[in-house]
Amino acid sequence: MANTEVLGSLRSADGQGIVHIENRFRAGIDDLWSAFTDPSRLAQWLGDFEGDLELGGSYQAHFFSSGANVTGRVEACEPPRHFTVANKGAQASNEQVVDAVLTADGDDTILVLEQRGLRLDWIAAFAAGLQIHLEDLASHLAGGGRCDSDARMSELIPAYEAVPIDGR
Repeated sequence: MANTEVLGSLRSADGQGIVHIENRFRAGIDDLWSAFTDPSRLAQWLGDFEGDLELGGSYQAHFFSSGANVTGRVEACEPPRHFTVANKGAQASNEQVVDAVLTADGDDTILVLEQRGLRLDWIAAFAAGLQIHLEDLASHLAGGGRCDSDARMSELIPAYEAVPIDGR
C-alpha cells in the first residue's frame, strides 16, 4: 500500500491558495540551511539553480519533480533561520511566495514551509509537489536520492484532494 500521509494543510486568502507544511528533519540547522541555499546541494534534491541566493538576489531554477522553470528573487535571508523567495513560472499568472523558517531542536531541525499565491483549482497538486520536495530533502540529508515524482504525485494528489481548504 502506498504511503499517502499528508504533511500539509491547505487554506485560502484573497482567492489564492496557501500550502503549509511543518516537518522535523534529522539534521542540524546549519546543514539544513546549506541544503536550502547552496546551489550545488539544491541540485541534489530540488533542481538546478543559477543566480544569487543572497538577500535581494535573483535566480532562475528548473525543478526536477515538476519540470517547471521559474525566475525569482530572494526577499528575506537571515541565516540560518529564515529564507523567503518570490518566483514566477512561464505559465503562471501571478507570483508565488515560498517562506521557510528553520528552528533548531536538539540535533534536529524543525522546518515550517509555506507556499502562497497558488491557484485554488491546482492546490492539491501544489501541496503534493511541495511534500515531494521535502521528502526528497529528507532523503538527501540521509544520503539518499530523489523519489519517482510521477508515481509519488499519483499517490499524493488524491490524498490532498480530500484535505479541506480552510477559509474557502
